[in-house]
Amino acid sequence: MKEEYVVKLKNVSIYHADDPFGSCSPSKLIKRGELVLSDVDLQVAPGEFVYLLGRVGSGKSTLIKTLYAEMPLLAGEGVVAGFDLRRLRRKDIPYLRRRIGIVFQDYQLLTDRNVFMNLYYVMKATGWKNETQIRERIDKVLGLVDLRTKNYKMPFELSGGEQQRLVIARALLNEPKVLLADEPTGNLDPVTAEDIMQLFRKIASRGCAVVMSTHNTSLLENHPARSFLFAQGKIREINLEEKLS
Repeated sequence: MKEEYVVKLKNVSIYHADDPFGSCSPSKLIKRGELVLSDVDLQVAPGEFVYLLGRVGSGKSTLIKTLYAEMPLLAGEGVVAGFDLRRLRRKDIPYLRRRIGIVFQDYQLLTDRNVFMNLYYVMKATGWKNETQIRERIDKVLGLVDLRTKNYKMPFELSGGEQQRLVIARALLNEPKVLLADEPTGNLDPVTAEDIMQLFRKIASRGCAVVMSTHNTSLLENHPARSFLFAQGKIREINLEEKLS
């Protein structure tokens, strides 16, 4: 049965908390933590593209960290890629992350390994064993991001846009249900950013939902999509006129 939503949050409050997956109870973490967002309702369907908009420090990154279990969900209901975030245990986190893709602004590539080996390392670390299947999957994702001819290059030999494409390829290795992208165009020039946006739209068209945080609303002119504005500790869905005003 096809999932109705790959992300579903209802009446969620999100906190910054010390030792988030330690021994403290959620109630104690709430008392000790800092409230970042409250009354969050968000649903994302398979293949949907969604923007998270707002100024730096408005809570966009914290929400994304909650979706991939870097921060715990302490209040409300949340399900991501079939995992209940309120019931998630530390040992379950790697299994959640195999069903989602994460694209960071700062790339986090292995600088001492070439393009192919950056991807090979991730596949071995996430349980792939068959060498033929590994190589076929790497070749497929590199083709999707137009890096197939650069699989021997070291990260420092790639442009900023190519490095971001490699990060996206890495995020797609395990055929995720949803791709979470935190300010993925923040360090890129406008032409390269446009190329990355087109790639994200292609990924969404193949059935993988894309949730992208950005403070650059100019991207929305060429790539309109559902959008949520973060402001004053709340989020709300907004229309195109509000986005561009």
